[in-house]
Amino acid sequence: MEPREIYVAGEWVAGEAEPIAVSNPYTDREVAQVGAASAEQVRAACRAAKRAFNEYRRWSAHRRAEAVARLRDGVRERREELAQILVRECGKPLTLARAEVERCLETLSLAAEGPRFLTGHEVPLDASPVGEGMLGLARRVPLGPIAAITPFNFPLNLTAHKLGPALAVGCTVVHKPASATPLDAFVLAEILSGLELPPGTYNLVPGRGAEVGEPLCASGELRAVSFTGSGEVGRWLAARAGLKKLTLELGSTAAAIVAADADLDFAVPRLVRGAFGFAGQSCISLQRAFVERKIFDDFRDRFVAETRTLAVGDPAREDVLVGPMISAAEADRALAWISEAKEQGAVVLTGGTREGNVVQPTVLVGVRLEMKVVEREVFAPVVSLVPYDTLDEAVAWTNRNDYGLNLSIFTKNLDAALRSAEELEAGAVLVNESPTWRADIMPYGGVKGSGMGREGTRYAFRELT
Repeated sequence: MEPREIYVAGEWVAGEAEPIAVSNPYTDREVAQVGAASAEQVRAACRAAKRAFNEYRRWSAHRRAEAVARLRDGVRERREELAQILVRECGKPLTLARAEVERCLETLSLAAEGPRFLTGHEVPLDASPVGEGMLGLARRVPLGPIAAITPFNFPLNLTAHKLGPALAVGCTVVHKPASATPLDAFVLAEILSGLELPPGTYNLVPGRGAEVGEPLCASGELRAVSFTGSGEVGRWLAARAGLKKLTLELGSTAAAIVAADADLDFAVPRLVRGAFGFAGQSCISLQRAFVERKIFDDFRDRFVAETRTLAVGDPAREDVLVGPMISAAEADRALAWISEAKEQGAVVLTGGTREGNVVQPTVLVGVRLEMKVVEREVFAPVVSLVPYDTLDEAVAWTNRNDYGLNLSIFTKNLDAALRSAEELEAGAVLVNESPTWRADIMPYGGVKGSGMGREGTRYAFRELT
């Protein structure tokens, strides 16, 4: 199987590092090989991005908007191909894969509108005595060439969230996709190669972790790094990025508070799907549910019953919601965390087993807050249910660790909802919705150990200018 070539400075070239084998996580069979960039090829891509920036930054707003719109149109023409790639390379259930493609189209549509509305502002210089008779105008300009480093779990839409706004505002991009899921990026590169952009406007440099990340961060040609991934890698990148502007989305232990007055017919199905869709491999998959004690038993029984209705298995089936973990190693880790929780006193109400790389949706009770499955990001189909007595207690427990991306509360009490939104430490607090919910138009990013900066097209425009 010949490896795919990488894309640097407007040319398809052979990767100089050891090729990457891409496997279907459900079957464990190899589906493709892709070239991997050497450190020197990464540096060449950064130089190409800088050269291209000197031309592309001067493109008019309507030309940049048209480029992003044409990228979107190319994705639309290949939407089913891209969905099938997502099924094969990351084990995403087909229905969710198609939904990701549709989200990508929406993200690129929103990005294409950006150049028409990205404005500066008037500065009232005469408000200062030294500015008497003067008028100031501030305008936003593109930051420069950027590195985009994307994760395995939403390889298409999260690339669109970095690439679309960058191209819209006039930045050029060096893109490192996750080594487990690079195939959709090659489709994007193929589309972009036909748009007559300045050579080097988009560069695709697949590779393994630090082999590509180190020269990207060390590059003096780049002005920003936009990264989505683990906290450990995010901190590693930040330590090496120097004065580059950073946008870091580093995961979470997403939680929901369920008050006694919540509509459980409404809440439970949303929370179950938010917990277990795509095997819980989203940064905002529900991991912790704090439930008011007076309804805890009812909620627990409903939650377990709803969990047992989920279709689990082959992601190519349209009815499946829970497919495989991204690798056998990740499935091993999930089972090890469950076993450790059981040894420490937790009780498994359903799940806790695996078949191949598929981990059954798992519901735990009897957990303690310091347990790994509660305190750290599990990134697997594992949810802990915890009873609470007062809202103050629930808020304190939710805030106790170092994450803060999306959180939610289910209640009919407006005062409780607004109070929780004020006191919960998170980038977003959703009311009567799963913390896993996200609209691509909204600001998205975390606080504390969940990162810095914001995505969501109009908010990314600010980060990149």
